[in-house]
Amino acid sequence: MPFTLFGLTGGIACGKSTVAGFLRERGLSVVDADVVAREVVAPGSEGLARVVDAFGAGILDDIGALDRKKMGSIVFGNDDARETLERITHPRIRERTIELAGSLAAEGHPMAAYEAALLVENDLQNLFRPLVVVAVEASIQVQRVMARDRITEAQARARLASQMPIEKKVAAADHVIDTQGSFEDVRRRTDEVLHKLCKELGVDESRYDW
Repeated sequence: MPFTLFGLTGGIACGKSTVAGFLRERGLSVVDADVVAREVVAPGSEGLARVVDAFGAGILDDIGALDRKKMGSIVFGNDDARETLERITHPRIRERTIELAGSLAAEGHPMAAYEAALLVENDLQNLFRPLVVVAVEASIQVQRVMARDRITEAQARARLASQMPIEKKVAAADHVIDTQGSFEDVRRRTDEVLHKLCKELGVDESRYDW
């Protein structure tokens, strides 16, 4: 059976991490793109050395790790800087993701989720089919961002406005998990989608902890 790394994405405060957690509870492996992105610029890595070569040692913190806030302030609104950073990190992220997927396949896993926020924005959705999108209506996103980050409604709406509308991600989805209800509602819907993925990909459902 071929190994499948399917996509798991969503918008800000839609509950993507919660769904990923429910999948892990069932015994499904999840490759977290954020974790991979940190690994490829970890202290001592070739990736971090290349970033320092490009941007200077000022982007390091006191212990020699990448200061992500400093790095963010450099690339925010600066397309040239952002593209330079992406030329360094993206190939390494891709290589590490392929390596992790290969390890999971070698261990006998039939499928795993690739949890990444920007799959659709980066036009990568067709590389990670089936695509599962975690979604909730925009008004609830605003409420969640306000509560989570302790910011005003105007600030929350500005953050949403700077990102791709969740409707566009839903339009690209093969499966959608709506997180408007309770945790148990979301867990139930996540299980429904996992059952569908097993059927669609020919995976034995008994390998997961229902």
